[in-house]
Amino acid sequence: MMSAFPSVSGSLTDSGLMISGRKTEEIADLIDLFSKTQYRAKEVTPRVETIEKRCLELFGRDYKYSVIHNANGEVCGHYPRQMVFLEYECTELHKDGFESTVQITKLQDLVNRSKMARCRGRFVCPVILYNGKHICRSSTLAGWGELYGRTGYNYIFSGGIDDTWGAESEPEVPEDDSASNGDSQLFDKVRGLDIKLLRYLSVRYICDLMVENKKVKFGLNVTSSEKVDKAQRYADFTLLSVPYPGCEFFKDYKDRDYTAEGLVFNWNQDFVDAPLTIPVCFTKNLNIDWSKYQSWDLVQQTQNYLKLLLHIINSDDESGLLVHCISGWDRTPLFVSLLRLSLWADGAVHASLEPAEILYLTIAYDWFLFGHMLPDRLSKGEEIFFFCFNFLKHIVSENFSAMKKPRRKGHNSSPQTVLWNRPNPLQERLAHPLSQETKSSSSSSSNQSETGFTRAGSSPMSVPGRSCPSPSERQARLETVREVFLAAYSSTVGLKSSAPSPSGAISGLLEQFARGVGLRGTNSIV
Repeated sequence: MMSAFPSVSGSLTDSGLMISGRKTEEIADLIDLFSKTQYRAKEVTPRVETIEKRCLELFGRDYKYSVIHNANGEVCGHYPRQMVFLEYECTELHKDGFESTVQITKLQDLVNRSKMARCRGRFVCPVILYNGKHICRSSTLAGWGELYGRTGYNYIFSGGIDDTWGAESEPEVPEDDSASNGDSQLFDKVRGLDIKLLRYLSVRYICDLMVENKKVKFGLNVTSSEKVDKAQRYADFTLLSVPYPGCEFFKDYKDRDYTAEGLVFNWNQDFVDAPLTIPVCFTKNLNIDWSKYQSWDLVQQTQNYLKLLLHIINSDDESGLLVHCISGWDRTPLFVSLLRLSLWADGAVHASLEPAEILYLTIAYDWFLFGHMLPDRLSKGEEIFFFCFNFLKHIVSENFSAMKKPRRKGHNSSPQTVLWNRPNPLQERLAHPLSQETKSSSSSSSNQSETGFTRAGSSPMSVPGRSCPSPSERQARLETVREVFLAAYSSTVGLKSSAPSPSGAISGLLEQFARGVGLRGTNSIV
């Protein structure tokens, strides 16, 4: 049974949970630094060192872990200097549970050698341990343009040494850049190393959030994707194409006074060429009409994609999941954070952390230390970071609980897949009923009656000895995290409405949360 949150001196949130003033101030300090500073592994200040140490301490509460070293950004300049590899849960209750078979020295070697394979050197990195399976993040595959461009640039400006390759694994660039044979050999090498890393981490499922098959700049394919690898090198993995709007779309979210309901992405743009493609084994049990994905608003799309990811990690006893977008620092941390927080609310990960502590870890590790460019995004109004934590109000329902879903045997590596193509322009103009969002967003209350009790044997995928919290506890946990975030955000960054709200709803909401947890800052919300 999950322990209750400690009764420390502080403020009582609207959800009824006590939060210490020190911890909420810690969140505000973190967001304040994050909003002004772009993390770089080579440029670490004492404040950043404090954040790094705090993350390690929070991970160590529940897990035995090893460290993937990235001193001075030698492996990747915008990954943490100390990446945590979670081996197993270290609590007394779960000491006989899952343990890792991964050797950290071999993992470090694979990381060092595979980094060239992915955009900006952002290799596959495990970030969440769930029932012995690794949930990983990365960027997408590097394309022809980036591979040769980065190799040539680093060779010229780094004294003839490519800092994204070890001395033993320097690629041989063909004299004729257009030689398909040379291209194939280079891709065989770098993607082969990427595949070795994926297999070593027992990753089987790859979820690609890109709306493009390939990212093109200046006429070059600077990035690619597993789903369009011509040599089918990733055929042994289960690939899911789940296109999700990039950070630019979240300017529309901000310009609509931070309202995601009714905000639908324009799928008819020329660069959008990646259709939704999901194996049937993952779609048939979710009661979602995937063929209508292009009519979903931002709330429905995010909810349904999160349900899909939760279903994937509960459908296989042994295999892990990789989530990535293009660079892996906007959409990727959005879904990694939602996964971490949703599983935490179920008591399935980070079981000993309080709401303010899991919020700190998620902001600091998943967003800040993995290179999200918050100052740049704020200057452009692309507030995907705010959207992530404000969105928690939409996943409080038991429908998002991983603990009630039965685990199933793994499926074949190449299951039957359903492909949904782009609709014609007439379909694009179909009216989008807000009543569906109203129903989904209010499901937190209506769904409580569905599962107000725990059925014996209904949670075979839960870690032995851990009982599923009641739906009301899940809701209280997530609402508390959101309240603490809103208060801290209000006292530091604040919301910048594109037009004054007649009712002052935004300012009033955040002021209410600020008062509720004792965080009244000097920054006004305008």
